[in-house]
Amino acid sequence: MTLGATIATFDKAAAEEMLTGVFARWIQDLDLSIERLEANGAVLRMPFSEKLCRDNGVVCGQALMSLADTAMVFAVSAAAGAYKPMTTVDQTMHFLRPAANADVLAEARVVRLGRTMAFGSVTLTSDGDERPVALAQIAYAILPESK
Repeated sequence: MTLGATIATFDKAAAEEMLTGVFARWIQDLDLSIERLEANGAVLRMPFSEKLCRDNGVVCGQALMSLADTAMVFAVSAAAGAYKPMTTVDQTMHFLRPAANADVLAEARVVRLGRTMAFGSVTLTSDGDERPVALAQIAYAILPESK
């Protein structure tokens, strides 16, 4: 499949519907927003919230990993032209510097999209600062559609 061949069928309205209809409630509680969809990628924003911080005011790794994973689902859906059921089979995260007192942006890119597997990378940055907060490599199994 050519990456992004059918991006027009997966637009921001479809992505917004997916955000509220596919993900677990606690992911919805992160108040994520879709900044941009591209042929083989997506950018999501997670607003800063003290409820996501450790005792030292730094956004916790669990929230950052969830943001990266969720952003990659949108990138795969954009590349495929529609949401397909998928499950994370591997996620490697490298935390480079703390994220504090700013929204976090996740820029997800599909590296390879096959019939049964998808691979991608995500760069997390604090809003207003281009230096990466964290880098993620993620792989998904694309599940058969239920009949």
